[in-house]
Amino acid sequence: MRAGDLRVLIVAEHASKRFGGEAILPYHYFRVLRSRGVDAWLIVHERTRDELITLFPNELDRLRFVKDMTLQKIFYQVGKLLPRRISEATFGLANQLLTQFAQRAMVLELVTPSAVVHQPIPVSPKFPSLMAGLGAPLVVGPMNGGMNYPAAFRGAEAWWSRGVIALGRSFSNVVNAVLSGKRNADVVLVANERTRAALPSGLRGRVLEVVENGVDLEQWPAGVGDRVHEPRFLFIGRLVDWKALDVAIEALGAVPGATLDVIGDGPMLDSWRGMATGLGLAERVRFHGWLTQEQCAEWLAGACALVLPSIYECGGAVVLEAMAMGKPVIATAWGGPADYLDESCGILIPPTSREAMVSGFAEAMRLLANDAEACTRVGEAGRIRVLEQFDWEKKVDRMMEIYRAVLPGLYIV
Repeated sequence: MRAGDLRVLIVAEHASKRFGGEAILPYHYFRVLRSRGVDAWLIVHERTRDELITLFPNELDRLRFVKDMTLQKIFYQVGKLLPRRISEATFGLANQLLTQFAQRAMVLELVTPSAVVHQPIPVSPKFPSLMAGLGAPLVVGPMNGGMNYPAAFRGAEAWWSRGVIALGRSFSNVVNAVLSGKRNADVVLVANERTRAALPSGLRGRVLEVVENGVDLEQWPAGVGDRVHEPRFLFIGRLVDWKALDVAIEALGAVPGATLDVIGDGPMLDSWRGMATGLGLAERVRFHGWLTQEQCAEWLAGACALVLPSIYECGGAVVLEAMAMGKPVIATAWGGPADYLDESCGILIPPTSREAMVSGFAEAMRLLANDAEACTRVGEAGRIRVLEQFDWEKKVDRMMEIYRAVLPGLYIV
C-alpha cells in the first residue's frame, strides 16, 4: 500500500506545539504524516485552533475542531478548585468525554475503506475511549501511566486524594466496559510494562510496546550554543509540586558558582522563588516564566546540563530534548526519565528520601559543573541514544507499519 492510499484520522483532546506535554504528540503525528503525503486528518478541540491554523496554513481543510461547550466551561472552572489529580480524574474526565462525543460524529463522516483511526492521547491507560463502532480499525496510544509516587514521598499527598485516585483506578474496568472504545480497539500501544499492567481488563486487541515520546531533531539540534563550559543548569517544566524543583534549588546551594535557570510557570512559582531568596540564592536561581520551544532550545544550548527532580514523571519529553541537543541530564530514577536514561547518557538519583535526593543532585551537579569532558561524553551518548530510538521520523515509520497492519487482510509482524 502506498502512503497516499492510507487515510489516518487522528483524534485527540487537543494538539499544540506551544503547550507541549502530551498535546504535542498529535501535532507531531499530523506534521510528519502530512510531510510524507499521507491522507491524514486532525480532529481536536478548538482551544488551540489559532495555533494550528498558523502552524498548518496549507492544511486547513484537514483540521476539524470541536466547539467549546457551556458545560465544559463550567466543569473547567469547578475543576480548578480541586487538587490536580482529583480534577483530572473527575471534571477533566467529563470534559474530555464531551469532546470525544462530538469527535465521534466527525470521525464517522470521514471514515473510508482505507481509514485507520488513531487516538494518541490521553496517555493514561485507564482513561476510556468513545471511539467504538466507527467502521474503521482503531489504534490507541502509545500510553504511559500506571504511576505512583515513590514510597518515600507518598505521605506528601493527602490521604483522601490517594483514596479518590485508588477508587477511580479500581472503577476504571467498569467505565471501560461501558465506554468500550479502548476495550475493542484493534491495537493498544503502551510505552512500558508499567503501563501494560495498568490497562483495563478485557482488551480484545493486540497490546504492543512502542515508545511514547519522540524528538523533532530540527527543533532540538546538537552542536549549538557556547563552547565555553560554564556551570549553568536548566530546569524546564510546569511549576507544580511533584516536579520537586525545591530539591534542585537546595542542591544548588552546595555547588559554588553554579546557576539554575528555571523556565516554566505554575502555582509553585512564588513558593519556590521565596525559597531561593530564603537560602540566599536569589541571584543564582533565575525564573524566566513560560517560553516558546524555540526559546527553550536557545537556553538549553547554553546550559551545561538539564535537571529534572520530578517524582511523578510518566514521560518527560524534556529529557529527550536535552539528549537530542547533546546535553547531559540529571533526573530522578523514577518513571519516564528512568526509561530514557542509563549511566552512559545521564545521571539518575534514587528517590529514597528528600535528603538523599538533595545530596545526590548536589553531587551530580558538582561533577558536571567541574568536568567539561564528562559533560561532553555523557551528552554525546545521549544524542546517539535519541537518534537510534526517539527520532520522530523513526517513530512514525513504526506507526505506519501498525496502521497498515490493522487494515483487513494484513497482520502485525
